[in-house]
This record gives sequence, structure tokens and C-alpha cells, in this order.
Amino acid sequence: MARTNNGNNTVRAPRGNARGKGSDAQSRVESGEELTHEAARTRGKQKRPAQKNTKKGKVRVAMLGGLGEIGKNIAVIESGNDIIVVDCGLGFPDDDMLGVDLVIPDVSYLEKNEEKVRGIFITHGHEDHIGALPYVLRSINAPIYATRMSMGLIRLKLEEHRLLSKTKLITCEAGDVVKAGKFSVEFIHVNHSIADSVAFAIHTGLGTVVHTGDFKIDSTPIDGEVIDLARFGELGKQGVLALLADSTNVERPGYTMSERTVGRTFNRLFQGCKQRIIVTTFASNVHRIQQIMDAAAECGRKVAVTGRSMENVTKVAMDLGYMKPPKNTVVDINKIKSMPLEKQVIVTTGSQGEEMSALYRMAFSQHKQIEVGPGDRVIISASAIPGNENTVSRVINELFRKGVEVIYDRADMLHVSGHACQEELKIIHALTKPKYFIPVHGEQRMLQLHKDLALQMGMDRKNIVICDNGDAVEIGARSMKCVPGYAPAGEVFVDGYGVGDVGAVVLRDRKHLAEDGMVVVVLPISAQNGDLLAEPEIITRGFIYVKDSEELLQDLRNLTMSTAEAYRGKRGRDLNELKGAIRSAVSNYLFKATKRSPMVLPVITKL
Repeated sequence: MARTNNGNNTVRAPRGNARGKGSDAQSRVESGEELTHEAARTRGKQKRPAQKNTKKGKVRVAMLGGLGEIGKNIAVIESGNDIIVVDCGLGFPDDDMLGVDLVIPDVSYLEKNEEKVRGIFITHGHEDHIGALPYVLRSINAPIYATRMSMGLIRLKLEEHRLLSKTKLITCEAGDVVKAGKFSVEFIHVNHSIADSVAFAIHTGLGTVVHTGDFKIDSTPIDGEVIDLARFGELGKQGVLALLADSTNVERPGYTMSERTVGRTFNRLFQGCKQRIIVTTFASNVHRIQQIMDAAAECGRKVAVTGRSMENVTKVAMDLGYMKPPKNTVVDINKIKSMPLEKQVIVTTGSQGEEMSALYRMAFSQHKQIEVGPGDRVIISASAIPGNENTVSRVINELFRKGVEVIYDRADMLHVSGHACQEELKIIHALTKPKYFIPVHGEQRMLQLHKDLALQMGMDRKNIVICDNGDAVEIGARSMKCVPGYAPAGEVFVDGYGVGDVGAVVLRDRKHLAEDGMVVVVLPISAQNGDLLAEPEIITRGFIYVKDSEELLQDLRNLTMSTAEAYRGKRGRDLNELKGAIRSAVSNYLFKATKRSPMVLPVITKL
């Protein structure tokens, strides 16, 4: 497809983004005429790129994120003077990243080679695949290619960050092939926990690189669009140079359950229930929300949506036709509360116990419209992301305290994963028959287990490589090798409006302050002769309770004065040297006296 969006307006498709040479659609692109959706779809089915193998040059695949971690997914694929980027996601901070809101990948390599970047291709609209776009696009001006649902969510982000008018957006669909420099990028439909997910077949001069994105094999998807296994099989017959595949669920045997199993659970829990029903799930799972609406309609209930991200995603999905609520089912949150409890279903954010999410505010009596208590049934249709278990438990406990019935048992089929288990991964490996394999999207143990699975499938050990972020896999005509440290690939912290201004030193200081507190020593001295003008002032925060520690504080004052006196007679004395001496003396004394090491900040004021 070649529909282009530059800000709020649809504009003419750029040259070179269409496929099917010699087709009517191609000639229309070259003449600058705007393509219709139907014309683009026809072009996509008319001609796929021929399998090229010129045996010239090399293809490099470098991951700037997503290896040894869950989140922050971004892949760089390079051939000659052309670079394409697959996904641009964020990660969430660890517990020791105090004050950090988001973690995004280091894209300094892309900034350095911006003139080579032909486009950013998005597999799907989850935060760990699109969340870093507003920050990366500030320094890299590149077009974005994505399917309709993904593009709808991207538009929301860019509008919020005032980047929409500055960014070229090209909406594509499964079956389309986009020409990007030396690459031809083919969109392949896959199933996942968000609508309109795709894999990519990246056709190069050396062969085809397949990137699965996040996927599972669902034979009964809610939208009826099954994964295009036939196309994966065709690519395998033509010859796949390298496979990059999702490793998230490689630890799980068998197959991932169909999303429809959750729908059957909703129907069972809704039937005959006389309580108000509140359901929390991931806002991006529009098929899950669709099933909630369908179950509610069958029981004669109305549905209201609350929570910023839930409201935004639901609106986008409805506008684009990915969510079709039954007639007269969805109502405003302010109207539903006047209805009988047995007629209400509320879909809300907060499945991960996030502070300030709608469910969190309900649990702690902070929600403006909804007050929960006895007579309410809360269904948590999600599994806790590792690290969020405590926050989820806190919300559940508070709901129980209010007399709410909470249903959250994983065994009750309230949630199914969007990622492929072992048998599904084997199917993709068997269909594509890759020459080389690079496991991606997973922590270290997942990558290693995916390697073992590939070995079980008969792959040669020397044709499988596990990399770290920043490494590159260099693929030639007859060999493959790993190039360690090919590109910088650290973590960039987003703190409020600041991007990258918080680093390891700042986090270390925050950790120090959080654990041991701080002591500020204010020393007034004469600007004329350097004499002490008054007794030093000692200010503490997070260290000791001042009223109970007057003796200790007086000892610090005396120590500071004696240290300053030792420097009094020095000519041209350096105030920084004096600060260092005070810091050292106070720190040593406090550790001996208290076995604690607060941050000591000497402040010298000249009067």
C-alpha cells in the first residue's frame, strides 16, 4: 500500500514506495497520482519481489534493544548505504531506576547514519514496539510504515508530542511490499494480542530476512484473519537467508490458547450475575474488549470505558473498524452509573496495578465517577508482568477490603498470551527453513532455549547466533559472523520532560539519597579574610530525627569548624579543596558514629 500521511492530511504517495513494476498502480505512483486503498491492495497481490541472490555485498542485522530483556525492541538492518529500522519500542524502569519514567534505546548509531535510514517499519502497536518513536523522531527524520491500527496509535503519540505534522506516515496492509533503498519490505499478517500485527519479509540482494515480530498461531482469531502460514511456507521454498523470531514464550510447551477461550469465560461469568461487573485488561487488546462488549450485550448490559489509554485505544479501534460494539451497548461513564448494577459493565485500565490507573483509583476511592464496594465483581483479565506482582496484589487486597468480589485466578482462562509457544515456533522454523537463525525478543534464558529449539529442528549450530544489544550479525554470501559492539546500545532514561539527562551518576546519587539520606553543612565565611563568621549550620534530610540528635549535630559543627580552621592560614586556598576536606571529615565521622553513609554536601557562603 502506498497511502501517505503527513500530519493530518493524506497526501500523494512518494515515488519508489510501490511494488509491482510495470503495473498500473506503479505508474500512478510515479506520476504522483494518489493511490486508493483498493489500487494498492491489488498492486500488492499482483506481483511479489523476485528472489534475488546476487552474492554481492553483506547484510548486517544489529539489535539496539530487545535482547536479554523484555521491551525496548528495535532492530537495524543494513546493506550498503541503506538502513531500515524494525520497531522502536520503550522499556519500563527497574526498581532501582529511581524517578525514571521510561527507558528508550540508544539510537546514536542511527543519528550518526541518518542519511542512510530509509524508513522505520512497525510490526504492531504495543508500547515495547512503538513507545520510543516520539523521542527518537526528535533526532531522526525518517518515514514510518505501519498497518492501520498501529498507525492510529502512533498518530495519538505524535499528536501528544506535537510531532504529527513533522513526520511522514505511510499506512500499509498485509500483502504490501514497500521499496526502501535496496530493500523490499513485505508485510505478512500474523496473530497477536493486538489487531493488525505483521511480520516482515525483508528482501535483500543476498536473500530474504524474515522478522516474525510478536506472534502466535490462532486458528480461531476474533477477527477471522488467521496468520498467513502459506506465505511463510512460500518464502521457505524460495529460500530464507535468516530468521529473527519471537522468543517470549519459548519456555512454554505446546500451543498458546486461542483468544476465543477468554470470550467463553466472559460469557460464563456474565450469565446470571446480579452484580456490577468491572473488567480490567490491556487497553491495546481490542479483541479482548470486543468480547467483553459481546458478552455484555448478550446479557442485556451496557458498557462504559474508563481510563485514558483505554478510552483512546477504544476510540481508535472503533473509528478504524477493528472494534464493532453491538448496537446501543456502549454508553458514557457518567450515564452508566445511574443504571441498575446488574445492567453495568465497566472496562477499565489498571490490570498491572499502575498508580493513577482507573482501577487503582477505584480501589483507593479516588475515582470521580465510580465508587466500588459490596455488590461489585472485578475481573482481572491479564497476567501480571514480571515485576508488577506486588502492585497488582496491593490493588486486589484493597478491593477485597472494600467487599468487592475479585476474580483473578489464572486457571479460570481469564487471559491468554499473544506469543507463540514451542510447537508454534517449531511450525515457523519448519516453514521458513532459514539458513541462519537469530533469536530475538527475550531475556537471555529465552534466547538460549530458542537456540536449543532450533537445534532440535535440525539447524547447524554454527548457523545460530545469540547476540547482545549493540552486536551485529554480518551475513555474507557463504558465511555469518557476530561483530560484538558494532553500535552503541545502552539505555536512555526519560525523566519528566528530560530525555537522556539522567545517567548512571544521577541514579547512583538518587539511590544513595534514598538509602542513607543527606547532610548539608553550611559554612559562612568572610569574603575579605576567610574568617568564620558564625557557627556552621547542619541540615539533614532522610538521615536522623534532629530533635533526638542534638549532641551529634553539635559534634558535626565542632568538626566542621576545626577543619575550616586548619585551612584558614593557607594562601590562595581553594574553596573546592576546603569542601572536599569537610566532606571527607564529616563522612568519616558519621560512618564511625552511626554506621551509615549519608550524602554530605558542604556549602560555603562568602559574606
